Amino acid sequence: MTDFTMDLSGKLLIAMPGMGDPRFDKSVVFICAHSEEGAMGLIINQPAPDLDFADLLEQLKIEVADPDLPTQIHIGGPVEHGRGFVLHSGEYDIADSTLRVDERFAMTATLEILEDMARHRGPRDALLALGYSGWAPGQLESEIAQNGWLTCDASREIVFSRDNAQKWELALATLGVDPLTLSASAGRA
Repeated sequence: MTDFTMDLSGKLLIAMPGMGDPRFDKSVVFICAHSEEGAMGLIINQPAPDLDFADLLEQLKIEVADPDLPTQIHIGGPVEHGRGFVLHSGEYDIADSTLRVDERFAMTATLEILEDMARHRGPRDALLALGYSGWAPGQLESEIAQNGWLTCDASREIVFSRDNAQKWELALATLGVDPLTLSASAGRA
């Protein structure tokens, strides 16, 4: 068992250019849970191509109050693509089903939240993800130590922005980092 000293729950991971895993190229990951048992997060800037929220609700036989629901579907990570997660604002809660990350953010993975969203009774802000990103104990800390990730505070403006193409640059900007100064390899002049 590793010595757990870092809790990144509620933080953003920003993929570095040379991390070596193409599934996370320029990704921004919201960390939902982090403990000595590992970490779980959702990629917040990779929309799922050809997937529509209204179509998903129809497949799940959930009646839609508004066919123009603005919710995007994202690829949350490489683990369990068939499982859905809703990262949302903290004011919404389903007893015994919602994981409260902090006062601003929570995550729920039930049909009930989708039904509430379809009826405009859901959270103020929401991001739907299929699949998740997971790390074994010590793995995320090791990847950070090897300069695979930068970390920063999560903000509602970045997490729930509809401009997925800008989230990576916006997250870097919170640290004062210009993406043009990042190198894909370390130790070279």
